[in-house]
Parts: sequence; C-alpha cells; structure tokens
Amino acid sequence: MQVRGPLHVHAPQPLTPPHAPAPALAPAAQPAAQAPSAPARQPDELALSDVGQLVARVQEMPEIRAEKVAEIRAQLAAGAYDVDGKLETALNRLLDELE
Repeated sequence: MQVRGPLHVHAPQPLTPPHAPAPALAPAAQPAAQAPSAPARQPDELALSDVGQLVARVQEMPEIRAEKVAEIRAQLAAGAYDVDGKLETALNRLLDELE
C-alpha cells in the first residue's frame, strides 16, 4: 500500500520478487550476443554465536523424565534429598554431555 499524504491512499500493490539489475547497453563495437552476463550470486551464510551453539546442544539433549522430577521434588519436600553430592554429580554429567 502506498500512502501519499492524508488524502492519497492507493490500493494494495502486488508482491513481486526483487528485480535483477537491468543489463547494461552493449557498446556499439560489441554485437548484442556478447552482452555482459548477470553477476554471480553469492550463497547465503549462517554463523551461530556461542550462545546459539549452546542452545542447539541443549535442544539435542534427551527429554526430561517427569516421573524422576516428581520423585526428586517429593524427596526435597520431605528433606530426604542429598543436594550437595547429587548436585555436583549432575553438574559434572551435564558438562560432560556438552563437551
């Protein structure tokens, strides 16, 4: 849609792909068959940051086991869960998986 002032609103315009640059006019010394070719397109590139790579690794990890989480929550609520020793083990396993 083009808006040109408060009284000049035009109807929606069709969506078209980007246009290629118009070919240059061939000099008089060159025949029309030798017109310059279109520039080569460069491939798209994608670079992930360190955070993006970490997120990709985490997404590849196995799903969370809901029954195990519920069991540990119950142990925490009862005060019967050994946090220090198990936390250290869990963190070491997580770091091993990420390496």
